[in-house]
Amino acid sequence: MVRNVLGGVLAVLGAAGAVASPFRPWYAARLGREYRLPDLFSSGGITAAHPNLLWSLFLPFLLAAALTLLGLLTRLRTPVLLAGVLALGFAVLWAVRAAQANGDSLTLAADGSGLRLGVAGAAGGGVLLLLAAGIMAGRVRRAPAPPPVPVPPPPPPAPRTAPTGTTGARPPRTAPRGRTVRTGRAAPARTGAPSPSRPLPCRPSGPRTADRPPGGARAGPGAQPRPCADCVPVPSFASSAYTHRSPLHA
Repeated sequence: MVRNVLGGVLAVLGAAGAVASPFRPWYAARLGREYRLPDLFSSGGITAAHPNLLWSLFLPFLLAAALTLLGLLTRLRTPVLLAGVLALGFAVLWAVRAAQANGDSLTLAADGSGLRLGVAGAAGGGVLLLLAAGIMAGRVRRAPAPPPVPVPPPPPPAPRTAPTGTTGARPPRTAPRGRTVRTGRAAPARTGAPSPSRPLPCRPSGPRTADRPPGGARAGPGAQPRPCADCVPVPSFASSAYTHRSPLHA
């Protein structure tokens, strides 16, 4: 950042000095814009003709200033470097052709009869542009972002297998004491007659109040019903049970 700022300041100073140099005297009292640009490349050398502004030495220094501005806007050192080479090169080329026109020599006098400030401005501007191109850091190239790491897909779930020694059927459900486990079998339909395989306990044939103990309380869950005249005893390991002789007795 600091190098770009310092290089930019030097580039602006160099471009300003190069552009302003054609409007100052170069040799004796002759201005830089009074030199024809084609005379620098012709075999006849520098002549006394006065061209217009765009065909004078103003054109190459204007191009150098444009290249400098492009380099500063794009933060590139190459345009600034080309601008310095262009400004310094045309200043040296003019000095060579001017020396050929003055007997292969150039003088520097205090009375202003020799080289003047215009040449110094053009050559100094070119040197400043070259220094600016060397100081500028240019664009900061960012490292490319690393490619995303591919995430492997999750493994498929393991298949559920039955334990060794089983056929895959569900184990029978066991119920705690005092509870009944409901199975998937449908209960047999109730008909008018009870099933002969399951004997039902007999209900007393008398009034319901006969089964109640004195005091009006109901009989407890462990009380046994009294058999009627049509009941026969059925042996049981838990308690005595009775069944009806007649299936129509409810």
